[in-house]
Amino acid sequence: MAGIIYVSGDFRREQDAMVHVLDHGLLYGDGVFEGIRAYSGRVFKLDRHLDRLYDSARALRIEIPIARAELEAAVLDTCRRNGITDGYIRLVVTRGRGDLGINPRSCGRPEIVIIARAEVALYAETARGVRMITSSFRRPSPDSLSPSIKSLNYVNNVLARMEANDRGADEALMLDASGYVAEASADNIFIVTHQGRLVTPPTATNLNGITRETVLEIAAGLGIPADERMFNLFDVWSAREVIVCGTGAEIVPVVSVDNRTIGDGGIGPVAERLIEAYARVVRSSGTPIGTAAAAQTAH
Repeated sequence: MAGIIYVSGDFRREQDAMVHVLDHGLLYGDGVFEGIRAYSGRVFKLDRHLDRLYDSARALRIEIPIARAELEAAVLDTCRRNGITDGYIRLVVTRGRGDLGINPRSCGRPEIVIIARAEVALYAETARGVRMITSSFRRPSPDSLSPSIKSLNYVNNVLARMEANDRGADEALMLDASGYVAEASADNIFIVTHQGRLVTPPTATNLNGITRETVLEIAAGLGIPADERMFNLFDVWSAREVIVCGTGAEIVPVVSVDNRTIGDGGIGPVAERLIEAYARVVRSSGTPIGTAAAAQTAH
């Protein structure tokens, strides 16, 4: 069944939802987005996702054309119109229609698109963990492109994922320009050291992920010691556990990196505790979606 998509300030059937071919989001990747999850009829950490969206837009000097409260209401309404209880939401803001040149001054009103889907699967198989290779593509340095801007330009990540596909792996590990571990192609990364500490790279060269933030909060609540510091490939290869996390992926154990078995090749105890706690958190908090009938009554 075709879904309902919010675009150009209105709700349209999927086959009728379009942006202009001269939109700079299409031509140059000039725009920002958020991937958001809904669980048990609630949108998880919607406020934090909107915070990051507005920060990314501000960094690119894109003026989101509606008030934040109106955008939040549009996200929830898109979920209601698509019958979302558990699902994935993609919120996109582009520079808007302009000329063929890259000059953003040619663009008029920015475009907003909201898509809601009942299912999302980032990896084909996660029950037994995923296999990872180290990509030859490096993450851009912060003085080239800030990793804090969640922009529509994901070519760097796509190239890394293509490399993983070519080498029969599920995911690609990306290093920064100095050779330190940055992130996976679509996720943040954690390792568990032999001392039982959970370690993740600082966000100087990787996205400040909201799932990453949640994992650190959960770890603190579980009494799992955690650090944010730089580490290298040897630390990954020799780790007791390796974990990737993101909105689409949630929390996924990594069982091998560059054909090196991680731990005993299974899901480790720290990953198990985090996965169980994460499931409890996401299903017990968030912004209620409500029902279509309730929404009409409120209006």
